[in-house]
Amino acid sequence: MTAVARLLLCHGAGAGCDSAFMQQLAAALQQQQIEVALFEFAYMQRKRELGTPVPPPKVASLLPELAAAIKALGDDLPLFIGGKSMGGRVASLLAALPESLEERVGAVFAYGYPFHPPRKVQWRTGHFSELSRPLIIMQGERDPFGNYAELSALMSAWPEVTLHWLKTADHDFQPLKSSGLSQRQLIAQAAEFTRGSIDAILAKVKY
Repeated sequence: MTAVARLLLCHGAGAGCDSAFMQQLAAALQQQQIEVALFEFAYMQRKRELGTPVPPPKVASLLPELAAAIKALGDDLPLFIGGKSMGGRVASLLAALPESLEERVGAVFAYGYPFHPPRKVQWRTGHFSELSRPLIIMQGERDPFGNYAELSALMSAWPEVTLHWLKTADHDFQPLKSSGLSQRQLIAQAAEFTRGSIDAILAKVKY
């Protein structure tokens, strides 16, 4: 299956690229002809080596790691970046620093964006007005880091942000049983939306 694009995909704060969610998401994206380059930050690698918890450092300190990982990738395919939760946030922060982001990056994809910590009013959206690339977020309607009721009225303030809602899903895309959907189905929906978004971007841009 020939890939149409490459996505550098970062993990969330607590679980690495070997987590069930990351592996399922990577597989679903590959089914959509998106080549996935999984990327782990150094603190997560240390956590695995030590076998003990290693908390993530301040998000700003992760930006150079991600920038270096992008630079190391080949230029044979259109390139996009993103991640699960914290990984998507780091990618979006890099997109707000165009001098640090390679021009070939077409957009940022976030799978469960952490708009704020659960039950806390500490919004992580201040950089949205500085985004140099589209930020495409797939978000569960029940996500405690930012749910439909909170966010639906705010979207007009963020012209570079597209929000795609996953029915009854939480932060890990787990739906309510009453929805008749499974986590795997919602991950597949997120992958399909990713492919559609990439196709739309590539139709406008020559690579």
